[in-house]
Amino acid sequence: MSRAAVIIGASGGIGAALQAALAEEGEFDRIWGLARSRKGDAHIDIEDEASIAAAAGRVAKGPPVHLVIVATGLLHDATRGPEKALKELDAGWLARSFAVNAIGPALVAKHFVPLLAPAAAPVFAALSARVGSISDNRLGGWYGYRASKAALNMLIKNVAIEASRTAKRSIVVALHPGTVDTPLSKPFQGNVAPGKLFDPDRAALQLLDVIDGLKPVDTGKVFAWDGEEILP
Repeated sequence: MSRAAVIIGASGGIGAALQAALAEEGEFDRIWGLARSRKGDAHIDIEDEASIAAAAGRVAKGPPVHLVIVATGLLHDATRGPEKALKELDAGWLARSFAVNAIGPALVAKHFVPLLAPAAAPVFAALSARVGSISDNRLGGWYGYRASKAALNMLIKNVAIEASRTAKRSIVVALHPGTVDTPLSKPFQGNVAPGKLFDPDRAALQLLDVIDGLKPVDTGKVFAWDGEEILP
């Protein structure tokens, strides 16, 4: 049976490594590497639902989709970083964090989950973060990033429940890749414990190992790079 995989955010460090790893493994007949910076059939902008819908329409014409990974995320940009205190909260920055980290992946799910091949055990995964766990929050700060990732985790749970009604073996999860040596984490790598800063290639393989071990009973959950379940 022909199978397709879709990587959204394929121009980023983790996304590019995921696309390369899947290509090397050779288990999929078609790998779609979609990103905002790419053109033509490889373009997608997760802040633009029309762009998401158009990309899904193109993917729908190919082999049945067995894997979708949303590898996008926003922690900082050229002018703003994660908030350390209430006095730093800004409505525009909070909205942008939610647009990229929660709303975008939810809209991707809206258009791509219906493409998942129901006869198999297809996987829809979105990159989240351990700091999105409410029960694990002991330091505070990073208001927008934490809250938007917590929102993503709830959205993933909702998607999992709905998807299981039409495709009982579907698996919808959020994944924490750990701290990966990419531009997203670059300003914050100084506090990473030795051996816990992963290069993108290693991070991609770890995430794919977790995905390979998932079962339908795992749908709706959040898992770390080592397979550990992260509680809400």
